Amino acid sequence: MPSLLSTTPTTGAGPLTGRRPADDDPARHWLRITRRVATELGTDAVARDQANQPPFAEVKLLREAGLLTLLIATDRGGGGQGWPTAYAVVRELARADGSIAQLLGYHYWKFGRRPLADDPAVAERLERETVTHGWFWGGTGTPLDADLEVRPDGAGYWLNGRKTFATGARVADRIAAFATNAESGERLRIVVDPRWPGVLRPDDWDSLGQRLSASGSIEFRDVPVTARDVVGTLPPKGADLAPHQTLTIPSNQVLFQNLYLGVAEGALLAARDYTRTRSRAWTNSGLDSATEDPYVLATYGELVARLQAASALVHQAVAAIEWAHQRGGDLTARERGEVAALISAGKIVSTRVALDATARVFDLTGARSTARLVGLDRFWRDVRTHTLHDPVAYKQRELGDFFLNDTVVTPTAYS
Repeated sequence: MPSLLSTTPTTGAGPLTGRRPADDDPARHWLRITRRVATELGTDAVARDQANQPPFAEVKLLREAGLLTLLIATDRGGGGQGWPTAYAVVRELARADGSIAQLLGYHYWKFGRRPLADDPAVAERLERETVTHGWFWGGTGTPLDADLEVRPDGAGYWLNGRKTFATGARVADRIAAFATNAESGERLRIVVDPRWPGVLRPDDWDSLGQRLSASGSIEFRDVPVTARDVVGTLPPKGADLAPHQTLTIPSNQVLFQNLYLGVAEGALLAARDYTRTRSRAWTNSGLDSATEDPYVLATYGELVARLQAASALVHQAVAAIEWAHQRGGDLTARERGEVAALISAGKIVSTRVALDATARVFDLTGARSTARLVGLDRFWRDVRTHTLHDPVAYKQRELGDFFLNDTVVTPTAYS
């Protein structure tokens, strides 16, 4: 994971392991690319946040950098990287722009842990087309809404339904969707070209934070779905799944933790730059510079220490979820529960630390840093907005129940 105390990007290496990747390590290569992209995004991040426009240009930047195909195998034209690199890329990007980091992370969901299609040949076709056309993938949002519905017509299906939050759909080239067959009840995995008439993607995302994450609604009105568009099935709701088949959500939770830490690190780095260049010493301090103020120094020290501690815990979560996936069908329910508990701990700590750090940076920068042109508030707004979609109190309850009563975490849409 990238370190706040180092300018050298790492992936699961460095101070925590005593090892750094070689200069020709592919992961290091992709993190250098990400850093260049993050630098470009950071130049006008405040202005773009305030303009609140759909991030077509930002997705184009990710596409041109090759980051959209990071998780696709090299023999199919992709970057050939695994999820530890993807987590690090998202965290690095989040330092500059949490919205675009979220977009990229949600795009990665479509490639890393489960193939795009049940049939390997179809999955390969979709991955190759993604590389060829530079597709950005969106989804159909929250599981809290009613399922989308497909109704067969003999030759194919007609897709209907609406989802409230559909991150990335507004700017997507292809949408991965789940829908229930209205006649049989079968749950289907489908791919939708959003250019079809009947796919409605309004610009209705106007939230407190994550303003460029394109997380508005999406609606389907009699959208045709051909047999070629149906790429797989899902188990019935409530089906008894093997432990290794329930790792998607914990994997996503680790992604969120890296997003939060990246945003918090970005806030602290921005505050540091402001303190160094613009903050004035308090009139009663008797000092010439804010950088000499013992209260400022102590607060920076505290926040950096807490972020470093959270980073170490999230590093453990990354290692744990990778281990669980490598176990495959041998993973037991108990092992899955222990991994989920560790990931819950990471989610709790990363949420609390990120919310605290992004709020307290104003204690370090002073009254003038509240100006809209400075934009220091965007970091807190981003963390506050995203964390509300999965209340951390329930993670605390699950972890406490596991510790106190040895109750293994039950897989859910959020656990």
